[in-house]
Amino acid sequence: MRTGGQILVDQLKRNGVERLTCVPGESYLAALDAMYDADIDVLICRHEGGAAMMAEAYGKLTGRPGICFVTRGPGATNAAHGVHIAQHDSTPMILFVGQVERAFLGRGAFQELDYVAAFGGIAKWVVEISDPKRIPEIVARAFRVAMQGRPGPVVVSLPEDILTEVVEVADAPPVAAVAAAPTRADMAAFVQAVEAAERPMMILGGSRWTAEGCIAVAEFAARYDIPVATEFRRTSLFAAHHPCYAGDLGFGQNPALSQRVKDADLLILLGARMAEVPSNGYTLIGQQTLVHVFPEAEEIGRVYQPALGIVSTPDQFAKTLSGISEAPPVQIIRGAAAHQDWLKWTTTPSPIPGDFQYGEVMVWLREHLPPETIITNGAGNYAIWVHRYWRHERPFTQVAPTSGSVGYSVPAGIMAKRQCPDAPVVTFAGDGCFLMNGNEFATAVQYGIPLIIIVIDNGMWGTIRMHQEREYPHRPIGTELKNPDFAAYAKAFGGHGETVHTTADFAPAFERARASGKPAILHCLIDPQAITPAKTLDQVSRGE
Repeated sequence: MRTGGQILVDQLKRNGVERLTCVPGESYLAALDAMYDADIDVLICRHEGGAAMMAEAYGKLTGRPGICFVTRGPGATNAAHGVHIAQHDSTPMILFVGQVERAFLGRGAFQELDYVAAFGGIAKWVVEISDPKRIPEIVARAFRVAMQGRPGPVVVSLPEDILTEVVEVADAPPVAAVAAAPTRADMAAFVQAVEAAERPMMILGGSRWTAEGCIAVAEFAARYDIPVATEFRRTSLFAAHHPCYAGDLGFGQNPALSQRVKDADLLILLGARMAEVPSNGYTLIGQQTLVHVFPEAEEIGRVYQPALGIVSTPDQFAKTLSGISEAPPVQIIRGAAAHQDWLKWTTTPSPIPGDFQYGEVMVWLREHLPPETIITNGAGNYAIWVHRYWRHERPFTQVAPTSGSVGYSVPAGIMAKRQCPDAPVVTFAGDGCFLMNGNEFATAVQYGIPLIIIVIDNGMWGTIRMHQEREYPHRPIGTELKNPDFAAYAKAFGGHGETVHTTADFAPAFERARASGKPAILHCLIDPQAITPAKTLDQVSRGE
């Protein structure tokens, strides 16, 4: 006989949950108590939004569902931010939410919320458990739904009294996600399309990858000399040094890469969806012959109609590529030409206004940090420098929101360093981005998680100001920010903090932060005119 709370935690353990995040709440006390004796790393966070983003980041790093517990009502709505990221980014995640007891449902009880209505549009599945005997069944299904097909978030509502009720029920078996794989006919048609193409190109994206799958794609691309690009914030799926790497399709795209996509006669979307950002506003795909490989049939043909649609996880498809025989000789140099275009675009940064040369800082970091370094960021123009000048060499070293979620970087960095303690973790955040979830710096200090956070401070909501100057020149409103001393902020929590005014200041400050062994913030002051690597704010306002 066990309480519902104990049954629930036992299901998590059976499914290999090693850590979870939460903000404690009285609505799930019985589950929290069951965690006391469980061999699970429980990270207590300072805000439900940060807790949910940490869980989402875990899903990105591992391919297993990130687990988050929050309390009812406002706790759940705070966590919705992370649920939306998981949905948009195809990340497996399970959010367990406290609920009022069953007898109070529908009566407007304290903090009651209809979770099916609240989360129905952003979660893969929303369910409320009405009988503690069904906890094993529903939790097993939650794991399966979160991982299978196109991964995403599941929300499980826990009425308070089902967690305290004592019942007898057997545990469900551990869940192993089903992975669709290509058929022989699929692969025969694919090889025929590749061998008939003169200007093929492959675009990688999505989730459900492994390191082995990434290696298999790299080997296939080299054999057939196919240029390979990565979708927005999926850069670490393909090694930057590979001679076929063509770059990433995100904000501030390399014009040469955009044109190469348009000019391709065969586009292979492997796990990618080519939504608004990577497709440059749905303008890059038109008359190309399209092969779309995706783990869920409903996504194939949703926006683009492929000549060949293959229902397969990208990882299974990639591994199947290894069985294809050697390619015929290629008469033109395709991959190397694309790679050279990318090197020209990313090797030497252009100077920007001010004493802090952000591009030079990124070059210094890529030359002095090892390839296992994990980079996290949220949303904002500051991330354009990160994506353009950092070079990912290993899978799962980029943790960033394709949903464009401001405030993601700090929680993601904390989870990355907790999950991968031996890897350096560098988190980038704008001044606005940092203060959305900068309170989680307290979580890093509490658990001794020594990530290094680089705050790029231009004193404004830079991306919005850029759009304002483009659409309504010289009429800024609502975008100016009055910021704290972020170095002092770090010290106030017990971390390491320094202010960086110039490019020359950065390297010594970074080394001192690394040597401190503490969570650290480097407060980097950048000229407000430096709005992108290519344009100043004044140039944007003049329409240049």
